[in-house]
Amino acid sequence: MADVSTKRENNGAVSNELSPKTKKTKTDHEKDRGENGSKSEKTVLSGFQTITVLSDSAREKTIFVHGKLADQNAVVILEKTPITEDALSEIFTSSTLELDLRNDIYSTYRLQASPHLNEIKATVVCPATEKHVKKYQRQESFLVEETADDYASITLPFIQKQSFSVQWVYNILEKKAESERIVFEDPDPKLGFVLLPDFKWDQKQLDNLYLIAIIHQRNIKSLRDLKFEHIPLLQNILQKGKEAILQRYNLPASKLRVYLHYQPSYYHLHVHFTKLGYDAPGCGVERAHLLTDVIQNLQSDSHFYKARSLSFPLRADDGLLSQFREAGRLELK
Repeated sequence: MADVSTKRENNGAVSNELSPKTKKTKTDHEKDRGENGSKSEKTVLSGFQTITVLSDSAREKTIFVHGKLADQNAVVILEKTPITEDALSEIFTSSTLELDLRNDIYSTYRLQASPHLNEIKATVVCPATEKHVKKYQRQESFLVEETADDYASITLPFIQKQSFSVQWVYNILEKKAESERIVFEDPDPKLGFVLLPDFKWDQKQLDNLYLIAIIHQRNIKSLRDLKFEHIPLLQNILQKGKEAILQRYNLPASKLRVYLHYQPSYYHLHVHFTKLGYDAPGCGVERAHLLTDVIQNLQSDSHFYKARSLSFPLRADDGLLSQFREAGRLELK
């Protein structure tokens, strides 16, 4: 099954309703835009030409499509939006039903709700790179065990050689983009961060709450860079992030899962806040590290994450996986 998450990419592209290029155009013409968006925004997919379906998931009710949009490569992700409690009354009273079958006490129907209750979230990546196309293809994954030596000789050179851009992160930190989405900010240059909703969260219900804390410091790429000196930063994120979520969403700390990914989706330290019970993509033990555990590990050993082996999954087409394979560090049998 494909990973149905919509997240930022290492190369800096944004898997959002609009790519950075389109987003800039949107800003330039902001004065011409009505409350529900400009005409061009409403018809942005009318010229989309499908090339192939990359993957789909009946369980997640999503489909990933590769095609052309204005002569540019594009990936479109279509996702059925969840049913919310406040919509139930209208669904029951205003929808039309067509019987499929009836057997004893069981009946199934095709239900047609009002258009505004039957939305599909459309995420557009344009222009899409080959990396984006491959990302959404259904592929096998492999678990890699990375030693400290592996990180120094394989992973770090790969990251440096690829020169992954995080300009979109800097745009958020500098309030050049998405400033209206920021839920909380601590502006301190060493301990501070911004907290904003992840694109995987529709912000309509708390059951799948998902926020990201992005630190202001720009020299910490991932878990591997963390040392004892970073404990105050991590504690600040944990404490103030939980307080902000309690104040904004009335969700107590006991109902939150707070963690870091390794490998991360992009190489600028960020922390994930999700509601406990929500099976968020990447929250499994092979990739997620609870922030409380990270803090305790650093308290006991300043170089814990620099020295220890870390395991993480990689997709079959990932360039880093190829590097581990070439180094003879991947078990395929």
